[in-house]
Amino acid sequence: MSDSTDTDSDVDVERWRDELESKRDEKDDFFAEHPQSPIPPEERDAFDGLEYFTPDPEYRVTATVEAHDDPDVVLMETSAGREMRYLRVATLEFDLEREDEALEDGTYELAAYQLESPNEEPLFIPFRDKTTGQQSYQGGRYMELSPDQDPADGDELVVDFNLAYSPFCAYSETFDCPLPPEENWLEITIPAGERFE
Repeated sequence: MSDSTDTDSDVDVERWRDELESKRDEKDDFFAEHPQSPIPPEERDAFDGLEYFTPDPEYRVTATVEAHDDPDVVLMETSAGREMRYLRVATLEFDLEREDEALEDGTYELAAYQLESPNEEPLFIPFRDKTTGQQSYQGGRYMELSPDQDPADGDELVVDFNLAYSPFCAYSETFDCPLPPEENWLEITIPAGERFE
């Protein structure tokens, strides 16, 4: 997720694409070689890189923030059947306008959460869409935003679905991952970010 607050119209598409591909290469190296990789050690030799949708700047959108000054506690179910406590700190509203006429356009919302923690926490955006369980991980995907300051009403943040990723529990049952709450189930197809079939 970009921590830039530049609007989507300000982006140099070629530079954006190069940076995205570079991040993907770095993640593949981490998954293949790092001791903390979620890929089980016995499977790393066969690991040939993650699968991705083709980079598409249509899925780099500008969202308008509705900040929640007194955030509600949200108990997220996890892949291991537990619950994790998050705070719903903001709602992000964004428009999708796509060239493919088979894909639905419109205005959509995603809730952004933070862990209850005294530390600086990124905005956590777990979501499902119509690719979930088909072209992407059945437990949903994640995005994270690290804005320069706490988001306030009316702020604009860049949300880049090309950076959506599968949680570590997609690769190993030793990980326990929060599942996207129903309010973040998008009834549309988001063919951007990591694939998982």
